[in-house]
Amino acid sequence: MTDRVEPARVVSAARDIAAPAERIFALIADPAHQPRWDGNENLQEAPRGQRVRAVGDVFNMRLSTGGIRQNHVVDFVEGRRIAWRPAEVDKVPPGHLWAWELEPLGASRTRVTHTYDWSQLTDEKRMARAKATTSERLAASLDRLAALAEAAGDD
Repeated sequence: MTDRVEPARVVSAARDIAAPAERIFALIADPAHQPRWDGNENLQEAPRGQRVRAVGDVFNMRLSTGGIRQNHVVDFVEGRRIAWRPAEVDKVPPGHLWAWELEPLGASRTRVTHTYDWSQLTDEKRMARAKATTSERLAASLDRLAALAEAAGDD
């Protein structure tokens, strides 16, 4: 009998970015920017004007598959933390969570940690996708986010 190793149900990646926390957070908290840095290549577009400002906010995102997700914000501290639970339109979130934490390391440097937590995921249809979301994919999002945030400082 072979033991199967289950993937970790909470994965994360961290990176120091040469940009202030406020600039980085603006790219994360405004869903219209998210497809530009998505390392999972899962996001197509989000309508403008959905900037997240508080726990309880909900923003819509069109996926690369064409589907729409409503993202329910469950943690929010301006410039420091943001997390949301995606769901199909007008449905209860099935239990996975995307989270970001920003720790300023000075005026123009920030440690950013990106976490995907599917430990409470109940929708069997989403399990394969959840298992495929690795720390390497999260790191790809961080790399793209860093490129955007650092380039914005060159304006």
